[in-house]
Amino acid sequence: MPTPQDAKAKAAITYNAASDRFDDPANSFWAHFGHRTIEQLNLKQGERVLDVCCGSGASAIPSARIVGPEGSVLGVDLAEDLLKLARQKARALGLHNIEFQQGDMLDLHFEDSHFDAVVCVFGIFFVPDMQAAVRELWRLVRSGGKLALTTWGPNFFEPASTVFWNSIRDVRPDLYKGFNPWDRLCDPSSLRDLFHQGGAELVDVHAQNGMHELASPEAWWAAILGSGYRGTIEQLDAAAVEYVRNVNFNYIRESGVRSVEANVVYGIAVKSEP
Repeated sequence: MPTPQDAKAKAAITYNAASDRFDDPANSFWAHFGHRTIEQLNLKQGERVLDVCCGSGASAIPSARIVGPEGSVLGVDLAEDLLKLARQKARALGLHNIEFQQGDMLDLHFEDSHFDAVVCVFGIFFVPDMQAAVRELWRLVRSGGKLALTTWGPNFFEPASTVFWNSIRDVRPDLYKGFNPWDRLCDPSSLRDLFHQGGAELVDVHAQNGMHELASPEAWWAAILGSGYRGTIEQLDAAAVEYVRNVNFNYIRESGVRSVEANVVYGIAVKSEP
């Protein structure tokens, strides 16, 4: 198991690199699932929200719109380059009730029960000790407040994901992955167990199956460069990148595949009143 320091460094490197394609129009899945998570929280005006692993604001920005000027949203992420994108979007929307800061979800130093809602979309699985992470996030939720965790379901971006990893194995077998971090949480039972292990209560977990459109080979390459796959691409030399790109372009062109699986598991826990 990687150390917390190793995991943090890897995540920061990966998503700082991915920032140049993170908000590519082809990568609408970030905004879609960020909005969907917030819709399920039923936030109210004036509430305080913490969004960890916030990326470029896919869930933090809709939160800020809902809680209004009397509320506040803090977005935290390890990748400063993604936070720059988030700040730009918030400024363009005239949102003054939102702040983005670089930081670690396990080292925020807030007092207990500080937030009405704590959100983590596609991020909890990057922490080696997920149970400790949930325990810390749950500590920050006030009585009557909510903790929302969203994770990828099974068959992430298949069938194209298998093609990607097979092409990586061709050029760098040492980088090939038969297992992804989110595989630890890709079903409702696993996510529900994690909530309980972290001390959370009144847990509602459900899966939602879906597809993400791939309009072209370029769209699939944008998804590769604007997501966690980027960490692997960054470790390749130029010739290997070109090989991987060609294999993936040719697959989308020739297979007729125009969408990939984008299955998600949502979980929300409510802290009981004293």
